[in-house]
Amino acid sequence: MLWDFQFNVPTRIAFGMGKINELGHHVKEFGGSKVLVVTDKGLIQYGVAQKVFDVLEQAGVDYVVYDKTKPNPRDTDCMEAYHFARQEGVDLLIGLGGGSSMDTAKAVGTLLSHGGSIQDWYGLNTLQHAITPTICIPTTAGTGSEVTFFSVITDTSTNLKMNILDVHVAPVLALLDPELTLTLPPSVTASTGMDALTHAIEAYTCNIAEPITDALALYAMDMIITNLPKAVHDGTDLEARKNMLMGSLIAGIAFGNSDVGGVHCMAEALGGLYDTPHGVANSILLPYVFEYNIPSNPAKHAVVAERLGAIRQGQSDEELAVEGVTRLMELAETVGIPKMRDLHNINPADFPYLAEGATKNVSAPSNPRPATQEDYLQLFHKAYGQIGVQA
Repeated sequence: MLWDFQFNVPTRIAFGMGKINELGHHVKEFGGSKVLVVTDKGLIQYGVAQKVFDVLEQAGVDYVVYDKTKPNPRDTDCMEAYHFARQEGVDLLIGLGGGSSMDTAKAVGTLLSHGGSIQDWYGLNTLQHAITPTICIPTTAGTGSEVTFFSVITDTSTNLKMNILDVHVAPVLALLDPELTLTLPPSVTASTGMDALTHAIEAYTCNIAEPITDALALYAMDMIITNLPKAVHDGTDLEARKNMLMGSLIAGIAFGNSDVGGVHCMAEALGGLYDTPHGVANSILLPYVFEYNIPSNPAKHAVVAERLGAIRQGQSDEELAVEGVTRLMELAETVGIPKMRDLHNINPADFPYLAEGATKNVSAPSNPRPATQEDYLQLFHKAYGQIGVQA
């Protein structure tokens, strides 16, 4: 754990039932005269986006819509949205949806304020000033993108996920209304919830965790582990939905100020190549990377295991932590996460390329146990069910 650190929450947070009704006020507060709502066709179809449009219209806010956001947003999509925004004279962005919509909005804000191409801004602290004001409204309880200061984009030239990592990319406002998550299907509730749990666990176990992020991560774990099965099995349970959205938010603040690790390194490689939903990829890989990382800090991994329901009965920290691996697998099965073998397009012949991508990920140095390309290769094979690997 680090005892020399800096902690940032540059985004203002507004959380509560019916908060969406305050959106028009906030747009005007941040000087928005022409707004681009970045969303996806699913939210249009299910009427969630219409709630936002209605509020904007009632407030007399001029807006246009980009609804072509896809899972694992691509650089080409971001450039298309940017050109549309520039043509329309947009001066404020709203990212409405999951992480893909919010990351796309942040990327478009980067391009509107800095110009160039998306590739120009990959990396750490590349921005010169704040991006075009961006309000993020999550409709899933998973990514935490509404409070993080990075944007994850798939580079189509390499099929690898790249990051804009800079405090200047943080949204000016995160507007969280649990009622907007009520229409989320069980499968998406499950995968995004497991994504949030991965954020909390990696924020707590990574090698640049610090006391504040530890406290946040542990609280987020408790909220997610308790409420995720309830939200998956009864999507109308508003209390569970509220707690999941709060758990995801807190996990986002935690990992935004520490980091993630090997799970995300592998999941982002998988998603970049196969377009695997990010939450599904994290869910599948989490138990195997957790197992691999146990020797780095058995005590911390044992704490996670206890959060997952493991009961200490004389075991060592390492023995208790290993039980956490089983608990993670059981939780994923309970909420209906598929096995890696069940994903139709996975080809083990690609695993060396994926392992190489994992080692190049910006978060690779933060994994608590150093992992080589060969280590990641073995972990991909283990997750696929071909060979074992010793922790």
